[in-house]
Amino acid sequence: MKTPFAMILLSAVLLAGCASKFNPLNWFGGSREETLKEVEIPTKAADLRKLVAQVTSLKIEKNAGGAIIHAVGLPPTQGYWDAALVPEFDKLPINGVLTFTLRIQQPLGFEKMSTPHSREVNVGYFISNHTLEGVKTIRVLGAQNARSVRR
Repeated sequence: MKTPFAMILLSAVLLAGCASKFNPLNWFGGSREETLKEVEIPTKAADLRKLVAQVTSLKIEKNAGGAIIHAVGLPPTQGYWDAALVPEFDKLPINGVLTFTLRIQQPLGFEKMSTPHSREVNVGYFISNHTLEGVKTIRVLGAQNARSVRR
């Protein structure tokens, strides 16, 4: 009776260490930066927030029901608020690419520039396993750049 348990445990350890697509830690790799010449920035009339100046990091965290997209944006000054990842194309992947824009509300008055670390905004967005079907790349767009993560 101990042999089947040992085999299952050994298989789980081997699978977790390999680079297969069945390993949840390998579902999405590290992000890479893209220039705006490589991507097309969609416009969404209903959302009046501006695109964040730069997307500085992007990572995908797998969980039980899907994945959480974590993005960090860098606006030009302090005081920006109401940041969110906004799905483009109604959460449908186009050619295997699921695209989001990182949108943020501009401050109402003059704000200090300060350090980049003090201006960072962190946002997250949950995607279900159903939505992830057929997705090969997740891309987040900013005004000056974009970052993408591939499976």
